[in-house]
Amino acid sequence: MTQQGARWTADQVLALAPDAASRKAGSKLGAAGPWSEAGSSDEGTVWGLCKGSGSKPYQTVVDIADAAGPAYKCSCPSRKFPCKHALGLLLLWAADDAAVPPGQEPEWVRQWTAGRRRRAEEKKAGDDSGAQSGSADPEAARRRAERRADRVTAGAGELEQRLADLLRGGLATAEQSGYGLWEETAARMVDAQAQGLAGRVRELGAIPSTGPGWPVRLLEECALLHLLGRGWLRRERLPDGLAATVRSRMGLPASADGPPLRDRWLVLAQYDTTDPRLTTRRIWLYGADSHRTVLLLSYGAAGRSPELALPVGLALEAEVSAYPGAGQPRVALGEQFARPAPAAIRPPGMTTSRAAARYGDALRDDPWLESVPVTLDRVVPAPDGDSWQLADADEDAALPLTPGARSRPGLWRLVALSGGAPVKVFGEYGHQGFTPLTVWPEGPGDPVALC
Repeated sequence: MTQQGARWTADQVLALAPDAASRKAGSKLGAAGPWSEAGSSDEGTVWGLCKGSGSKPYQTVVDIADAAGPAYKCSCPSRKFPCKHALGLLLLWAADDAAVPPGQEPEWVRQWTAGRRRRAEEKKAGDDSGAQSGSADPEAARRRAERRADRVTAGAGELEQRLADLLRGGLATAEQSGYGLWEETAARMVDAQAQGLAGRVRELGAIPSTGPGWPVRLLEECALLHLLGRGWLRRERLPDGLAATVRSRMGLPASADGPPLRDRWLVLAQYDTTDPRLTTRRIWLYGADSHRTVLLLSYGAAGRSPELALPVGLALEAEVSAYPGAGQPRVALGEQFARPAPAAIRPPGMTTSRAAARYGDALRDDPWLESVPVTLDRVVPAPDGDSWQLADADEDAALPLTPGARSRPGLWRLVALSGGAPVKVFGEYGHQGFTPLTVWPEGPGDPVALC
């Protein structure tokens, strides 16, 4: 499909923005006024000159044909990706055919696209070389894995002792000890190369004194952490799928080794979570033929957006390969056969009671699972005292929204789009409730991202 036949919506463009300030600034540049010499190519490149505060306009170019998401280049000094000029150019391209007509790429655009192709080829050659060298000495790799497993085992044993000391002294000591005890324990797990244990230990430290019932929540999390540690220490006795899940939860690296699955993948949702060291982007995909819902993860250093960007409502024909673990949805993106383009695909939905049953079934394969991806059909957002819920329009059942979802602006967008009528909603459902991520109105209409 050519670029001219694959116009995006404004929502899909603005979903690429790194923050709210960029969305606002980019929206102001989405008109023809500040732009000159704008154009587009059948290969998926969009370019233009944007008038700024100086005498020389900013040169802005976007490659929308990259299957891993758009790539950007702008001569402005902004450190945000995409910058407001790239967002404005894409908004102009999405809204006005005449403002960004087909044409020949100018020299500065040709130089950038040629450089990108050259770097992509060099990276592929380097990856192939690295794969060959990495497999040249399997014995050395085995010894490294054994040494790390020994360190993780020592860390799990130490954590077991610390949990036993906590329960022996009583949960009230956790409130008295403060967060320092947990941070020191987490640091010990990092030293043991058990990043998964470290993350869960830090979560324990945030529970004491967080309102009524915190001792119960702390005990529940301690039990899950104990179960994970015991699972690691006895991993040789576990079924292969569960053993792989335990290794993943402990934080051990794994490669996507499942057979490639080719499909036309609809982008259901995309959102970022951040901590002081890392930005993690979660992208949910639905396979039109396989009917599978899978998860792509992409990472960026603190303060920078991950490279992979796939706005909601686009679809890409590609292969994915699954990571090991029982019931794990995570996949790696493989070969792409066509550029991402808008699609009218909608995933099938389920009732609220079936969604609750699905989460219960998933816990058998992964007891540490926080949530599962779910598409709810014909639900209505409704207040529930001081909270909100998604009420099933066809049965007497509902799912509560998570505390985080209730505090996001996306809730009011969902309520406004529904207007009291049933809608289809994709999100994540777990023990804390349902987090809506994308909504489709009844009848025809594009999906709307809520995050």
